[in-house]
Amino acid sequence: MAYIGRRPDEVFRAQATHDTFTGDGSTVAFDLSFEAPDNDADLQVFVDNVRQEPGASKSYTVGADGSGDIKRITFVTAPASSAEIYVINPGRDTSLIDVADAAVTTAKLGGDAVTGDKLADDAVNSEHITDGSVDNVHLAGSIANAKLANSSITINGTSIALGASGEIVAGTDWQALTVADGSTTLTAEAGKGYFLDTNRGVIEVFLPTSPSRGDTVILVDYAGTFATNNVIVNTGTINLDSTTTRQYKLSTNDTIAEFIFVDSAKGYITRINQAAGTTPSGAFTDGTYDTDATYIAATGGTVTTDGNFKVHTFTGDGNFIVSSVGNAAGSNSVSYIVVAGGGGGGSSPSPGSSDSSGGGGAGGFREGRVASPHYTASPLVATGLSVTATTFPITVGGGGSGGATANSSGTAGSNSVFSTITSTGGGLGKHNGGPGSRTGGNGGSGGGPSGGGTGMSGGVGNTPPVSPAQGTPGSAHSGSPDVYGGGGGGATQAATDNPGNSGVNAGAGATTEITGSPVAYAGGGGGGFNDSARGSGGTGGGGNGGDAGGAGQAGTANTGGGGGGGGSAAALGAAGGKGVVIIRYKFQG
Repeated sequence: MAYIGRRPDEVFRAQATHDTFTGDGSTVAFDLSFEAPDNDADLQVFVDNVRQEPGASKSYTVGADGSGDIKRITFVTAPASSAEIYVINPGRDTSLIDVADAAVTTAKLGGDAVTGDKLADDAVNSEHITDGSVDNVHLAGSIANAKLANSSITINGTSIALGASGEIVAGTDWQALTVADGSTTLTAEAGKGYFLDTNRGVIEVFLPTSPSRGDTVILVDYAGTFATNNVIVNTGTINLDSTTTRQYKLSTNDTIAEFIFVDSAKGYITRINQAAGTTPSGAFTDGTYDTDATYIAATGGTVTTDGNFKVHTFTGDGNFIVSSVGNAAGSNSVSYIVVAGGGGGGSSPSPGSSDSSGGGGAGGFREGRVASPHYTASPLVATGLSVTATTFPITVGGGGSGGATANSSGTAGSNSVFSTITSTGGGLGKHNGGPGSRTGGNGGSGGGPSGGGTGMSGGVGNTPPVSPAQGTPGSAHSGSPDVYGGGGGGATQAATDNPGNSGVNAGAGATTEITGSPVAYAGGGGGGFNDSARGSGGTGGGGNGGDAGGAGQAGTANTGGGGGGGGSAAALGAAGGKGVVIIRYKFQG
């Protein structure tokens, strides 16, 4: 019979059928018991009650099985092990199925059936969120101040008004004390406060280089020494109070400095001791900013500071390591003293002899000072030494030993070395060994001759010769009585013959303020005598000579002083003092 509309076989093609399968986690292809419809979308495919979308880019495709029939369904991803698979052929075009409004109820939805990509943008509102269900883990980043109500909270016992116009200072994460060691730097972090002890040196602080608005750093003068050793604050590429100055100093004692980042134009704004300033000169008590000039940075030895200068003292072998040199005028040169070990004093002859022995000569003394006279140098000062970013091995000479047995000479001191500067060890003090063998040893300063004869000479100083001279000769021995020993020479004064009834006083050393205070170095060792009138050691660590039956006195350690000669009756000579190397340079403006 005639009909109106589509042919029935296009609408009702077959009886509804279904197949069930169980996934094993690896199988993707399953053969159906029925011919699949022409339109893949007419199949209804469910995995664990979740409907799958047809298509190679989605869940599955339909194609021929091994016999060529369109009976195979192939999943893009293998269904999980034990997954329940339902394939339904409704037997009709599903495009004709019209679901009534509000006909799908909650009970018709499988668990986890509604995914995020099925939700429209802005579809979830506050009424859809259960009270108390938003945890910290659901928050991305921080909460902006604009989202905080103007109400009070308490942090560590401090009440804070959120959203108020006043500044929030509570909650600062205060760090452990930072103590300067002569080359200390500190990379500051936002939200942290730092107590700084500059008693032993300068501290350079680097502010955060990628701050956000409101990021704050606080610096506190813990020891009240910012005026003695400044804090250098480096902002990197960020402005400070709207200026392009990147580096400045805190040089007022008891300063509390706060740095708050605003934006790229203003950069960090500053508060000093709770008094806000609008310009650098208004904010900082010293009102002074450093230039971008740089200076020497180095390590090694024992480091102290004297104003804007660092002092490295080596009392033993080590390395002076220069990591960088400066670009400021004269900032690549150092001042120095290099003092060698003092010579040992000689020992007197056997018991019964009244003859005494000579004192050891002082170690060689050499000093250089940079062009700018920032301390009082010795009379022997030369030009300072230019350095590069490299390692300079340091050798500190040991003192010579005193005569170990009766009628034996001391030994010479050892050399001290810094870069191209070598100071020679002090000459040995002589024992009474008979004619022609009683002259003191040569060295930085000459050792003293023995007693027991006339016409004896002290050793030659400044050996090998340098300018200014590194030392002086030991004493001559030309008079009567002939029972005293000669004294060793010092850095600036030769020992002199003393024909009277006493031992010979040694030559004096050199005094310099390279460490910040006056200190004498390289005094000669005094000569021995056969009674109480023994020779005195020279100023600068020289040891006294021995008296009747008494041993000489050792030279002072790390001065390069010569050892004293032994008195009469087999008295022993003393060791010379070890040398020292001291280096001084400017490290800040």
